[in-house]
Amino acid sequence: MASKNSEMDKFDFLIGEWELRYNIPKSTFSKKATGTGRGTFRRALDDKYVFFDYVARVRDEEGGAHGIFAWDDKARIYRYWWFESSGSFMKATCHFVNENTLYMSWHDTVIRQTFTRISANQVVLRMDHPNAEGEYDMILEVTFTKK
Repeated sequence: MASKNSEMDKFDFLIGEWELRYNIPKSTFSKKATGTGRGTFRRALDDKYVFFDYVARVRDEEGGAHGIFAWDDKARIYRYWWFESSGSFMKATCHFVNENTLYMSWHDTVIRQTFTRISANQVVLRMDHPNAEGEYDMILEVTFTKK
């Protein structure tokens, strides 16, 4: 078991089972859509990792993914690996901006993502992409409500 106040304790606000509601605006990446799903964040392997598993239905298509968060003690950063049922996979580097916000920078892309705790029972995931004006446009928002 990990020691008290380990680096993985920062994920405590995400641990549990969640109902998911997807909001996908029209963008260069996608047509407008909504969807639902369910997801689970859990500690694993002696609390050295946090696993994130989910399934979702968007546009009458179901898919899922498995994610692994880990603390890289040597580099002093969080790392994330994401594997999708479609066969896609990506890596990200993560940083806790504060106790309520996990910021993720996806490698090999300019997409940014945040998990923000709104309340004890609600978290919002937001994915953004830069636009021509130097601002960021939302390309995905998922509201997590604790079961």
